[in-house]
Amino acid sequence: MRRVVITGLGTVNALGPDVKTSWPRMLAGENGVGPITKMEAEDLPVRISAEAAWDPSEMFSPPDFRKMDCFTMYALKCAQEAFLDAGLDPREEPEEVRERFGCIIGTGIGGITGIEEQHLVLMDRGPRRVSPHFIPRIMANAVSGQVAIRHGLLGTAFTTSSACASAGHAIAMAMRAIRSDEADLVVTGGAETATTRLAISGFASAKALSRRNDEPERASRPFDRDRDGFVMGEGAGILIFEELERAKSRGARIYAEVKGFGSTDDAYHITAPKSDGAGPARAFQLAMKMAGIAPEDVDYVNAHGTSTAFNDAIETTALKRVFGDHAYKLCVSSTKSMIGHLLGASSAVELVATALSVHEGRIHPTRNLETPDPDLDLDYTPGEARELSIRNALSNSLGFGGHNVSICIGRLD
Repeated sequence: MRRVVITGLGTVNALGPDVKTSWPRMLAGENGVGPITKMEAEDLPVRISAEAAWDPSEMFSPPDFRKMDCFTMYALKCAQEAFLDAGLDPREEPEEVRERFGCIIGTGIGGITGIEEQHLVLMDRGPRRVSPHFIPRIMANAVSGQVAIRHGLLGTAFTTSSACASAGHAIAMAMRAIRSDEADLVVTGGAETATTRLAISGFASAKALSRRNDEPERASRPFDRDRDGFVMGEGAGILIFEELERAKSRGARIYAEVKGFGSTDDAYHITAPKSDGAGPARAFQLAMKMAGIAPEDVDYVNAHGTSTAFNDAIETTALKRVFGDHAYKLCVSSTKSMIGHLLGASSAVELVATALSVHEGRIHPTRNLETPDPDLDLDYTPGEARELSIRNALSNSLGFGGHNVSICIGRLD
């Protein structure tokens, strides 16, 4: 069976414009949440977010902004970083090699920035002034299309969209493409920039967001008794997946092996998770089954951990349901405690963190876990980073629509 490994990483998030900057800050448990600065927010019920710590104008020119939404720009920046990290330049490869290079990237919301902008143009100036670049700018598949164009990736290329599980499904499909001999290399991950007036207002009306406007640094608090909703984040995570023998033949650094995934649905409610945790539990089990490991072989779980009352409780229930007594031996942490919830990109940035944890044997803490919830009694890694030799890890994503994805990665045997 063809095996899949991770050889390159790239990210833009609230803690930094790249892996080199953001990863040490994650290990230190630093805060990426603050007042919204990128738009007028004084009249919004929620005035905080985890804005990406990178300005696209550093890489893109004014004509690019007319043609591409920010979520696509974030993905392009991260793909460039990931290829450099992997020691690869696809454009140097002959066409027949690039025919087996794919690009599968997820986004939950897509080009909402462009939608809001051009709707104002339509209302204020009429239909003839709507940009001819509007549709190719805002369509969700622009992100995979533009990355494929930039790097000459001629193989399978598409976008997945399943709310907060979007990048998780993209990652699963990338793994499957290599395992099934459809591709030798796949650029995968997710990108999102949904910190807009309309999106913030919508999530706030759904009572999904924290309203700690006066103390943003304490707003994202997964598994804490006083959690009151998630914080909107933005950015991207991109990973280079390669077939193992190809990676070894060129002497690539291997962060981790991608061993399995599980994908299920609650089939219950469009926004509310089912309280018994059965859907996520089946996803965890399927990921381990594909990986060929037992629950006792898992050492770390990068949790979905949104800081909402229902999600944190149900994910904990699902972990106990699957792992039994071993659940209390797991180290669990939530990346969202520092960088907020990147919606369709969250799975990708969190898998970047998980791959670094496997590679380095270090787990970042869950920030703001100050008051234990008596019903949530697992080890959520409060306080400080922890040294841990990780054989296998799960990275979980649970999305609106009842979508559940769990990715299993681990040390290369």
